Amino acid sequence: MSKRIFELFLFDIYIAILKIEFISSKFDNSETLKYDFISWDSVIREFEIIGEATNILIKNAMLEKENQIVVDFRNLLIHHYFGIDSEEVWDVIHNDLKVYKKLIISKIHTIEEELKSELINDISSENKHIEFIVEALKQMM
Repeated sequence: MSKRIFELFLFDIYIAILKIEFISSKFDNSETLKYDFISWDSVIREFEIIGEATNILIKNAMLEKENQIVVDFRNLLIHHYFGIDSEEVWDVIHNDLKVYKKLIISKIHTIEEELKSELINDISSENKHIEFIVEALKQMM
């Protein structure tokens, strides 16, 4: 495992959620999302990131064990390959993800201000080519 500070995993989750929201907003339903394979694969990959980062944060007591459901969803996506239920993914995007995003934002706001500011600046710089992410990060300051 890398020697990243654990607060970065909160930002990994936040950015992955932003990407899922951005990508999925272009679609009206689960079928059209699923049949656009680039968008579908992107969404699934971002859910994998969310699940893996959540797992690390649970193991390090930065998130509660009740968030294991996020890790379980990631495992379901990883192991079902082409058998993923697009309606279930769509439901998670439009219902559960908003709640989880609020939790992650609240955890980010507990980071010491100087560290949070430094992380936001670094992450914004790394993502300067993705305007909606940079804008969302600015709002965290």
